[in-house]
Amino acid sequence: MNYEKIYQRSKIFITLIICVFVAVIIKIFYIQFFKYKKINKLADDLWNRDLPIMADRGLILDRNGKLLAGNITTTSLIVVPRQIKDKEYTAKKLSDILGVSYSDIYKHITKNTSIERIHPEGRSLSYDIADKINELNLDGVYLLKEGKRYYPYKEVLSHVLGYVGIDNQGLSGIESYYDKYLMGIDGAIKYLSDGKGKRLNISESYHEPYNGMNVVLTIDLDLQLAIENELDVAVSKYSPEHAMILAMNPKSGEILAMASRPNFDSNNYKDYDIETINRNLPIWMTYEPGSTFKIISYASAIEENLINIFDDTFYDSGSVKVSGSTLHCWKHEGHGLQTYLEVLQNSCNPGFVAIGQKLGKEKLMEYIDKFGFGKKTGVDLSGEGKGILFTKSKMGELELATTAFGQGISVTPIQQVKAVSAVINGGYLYTPFIVKGIEDSYSHEMVLENTKKLENKVISEETSNLVRYALETVVALGTGHNAYLENYRIGGKTGTAQKVSNGIYMEGNYILSFIGFMPADDPEIIVYVAIDHPKNTVQYGGTVSAPIAKNVFKSAAKILNIKESKDVIPKEYLWLDEKYYMVPDVTGLKIKEAKKLLNNFQVKYVGSGTNIVKQTPKADTMTKENGIVMVYLN
Repeated sequence: MNYEKIYQRSKIFITLIICVFVAVIIKIFYIQFFKYKKINKLADDLWNRDLPIMADRGLILDRNGKLLAGNITTTSLIVVPRQIKDKEYTAKKLSDILGVSYSDIYKHITKNTSIERIHPEGRSLSYDIADKINELNLDGVYLLKEGKRYYPYKEVLSHVLGYVGIDNQGLSGIESYYDKYLMGIDGAIKYLSDGKGKRLNISESYHEPYNGMNVVLTIDLDLQLAIENELDVAVSKYSPEHAMILAMNPKSGEILAMASRPNFDSNNYKDYDIETINRNLPIWMTYEPGSTFKIISYASAIEENLINIFDDTFYDSGSVKVSGSTLHCWKHEGHGLQTYLEVLQNSCNPGFVAIGQKLGKEKLMEYIDKFGFGKKTGVDLSGEGKGILFTKSKMGELELATTAFGQGISVTPIQQVKAVSAVINGGYLYTPFIVKGIEDSYSHEMVLENTKKLENKVISEETSNLVRYALETVVALGTGHNAYLENYRIGGKTGTAQKVSNGIYMEGNYILSFIGFMPADDPEIIVYVAIDHPKNTVQYGGTVSAPIAKNVFKSAAKILNIKESKDVIPKEYLWLDEKYYMVPDVTGLKIKEAKKLLNNFQVKYVGSGTNIVKQTPKADTMTKENGIVMVYLN
């Protein structure tokens, strides 16, 4: 026997065993330290199962905490294919209850996946359907809580709020813009299964979902409801192509109300075309502003000391020739000799041509840029337009003249509101915003808060005061008189802008607008109303839009608690206007003396005696002609 050979073979064999052992040790070491995460994840995927529980989206609230968008609890259907024992039976039962084809359900429950959501047939199930599925007690079939977005006021503020898709993601408006805050963190029911996916009888764990944060808007719901009502009335009365109202705090840029027509029900957005649901007109639509733009030209000329509105005059013959073209005033025979205050009151186009010529294209375009036209305002909403302006190189004498009275350029409603706010608030240009802040949905503490953002100081306080007064006279004495509200100081300007299609002005097709503010001496709200191509009415902004603005101001006075004023400019009544008179103070007088002072009113007496101790309405308030004045006797 050759022991030497046996020894050598044994040595080789032992060496091989040691090498294999070392290789195994190295492999284990490599797996443990370098591949652990990957293999552990694969093991978790094999053994661990999650039944998802969707978090609720955060609420959307108005500035006073009133609910604008919330959630309702619904049920969704989820299956674990490997746990379903009789797939044909299960598919048949589910298809019958859900009212969908057997083949569609069968595809879901036979997928090679750990968990399958029945989508869209099994989403947002009614309680009746969920109960029927639950009663079957089918293996591998689960019903889980799911939140569904709910808008209690339906069409109200629809373009601002936007809407949410079936997977709870924001698709437009605030829902989209602030989606990362509104989205919560989903929870789950975690359990263990074997390699074939069968559920093990081991305790499961519940991971609670964390709801999204609440978004608090600058919107005042009461004011929003008021403007929505005004738009509904306008649509019913005039059948316009579009209509919109925008209200803002001119001292901060906070948007108080915003709506347009056509609108949609955010709960049922699928019932509307994509243009209707995606076009938020106050920020998206661009068009020639017409005479509301004259406020910008007027303020610029005053700031540059080019006109004295009380002493300087302009003679209006009814038209003016510029570069071979004749530009007309709305009053064809002209207004004759006017001060520049009257030029604004009468909305005289030739007068504004003269203002544009005094400014020159360099200065006019400089102020147009300063006031924020030709660029987005920066409002925290998607889909904002920029408008179209002439470049200085392409602005000739004619373009200068038409721009001065708001023709030949295009702007958005929110640009106009932003710019006019700067004119009336002392000259400060603020960025408009619609979200007041983000709050934690559990503690209700603000985690992010928006405040006013100053962009520019455009004009002086003195210029602002003058323009405010001038615009107050427009409402009391000029073309804006249909916006006059007795006992309140209101300023504003009308606009009648002819629409353009393919570079040609459309015959008889106008956007009628009014932009105004109250109180005129210290504005708390600015309102813009635009009615696009109203039917069966006179085509003037003062006729259509100014009365709508008046109604908005009437509502705003109550909602914002704006006090009456004794310093109103008396209205210059036209023959068709309903007249109002100032109620005199008759307390302390005898009946005979009071009768002479109250000859414009119906007087009703309460009590007996000859001396008056109290009266309603109180003294120095405007009351309708032949309105009732109650006097209380001693």
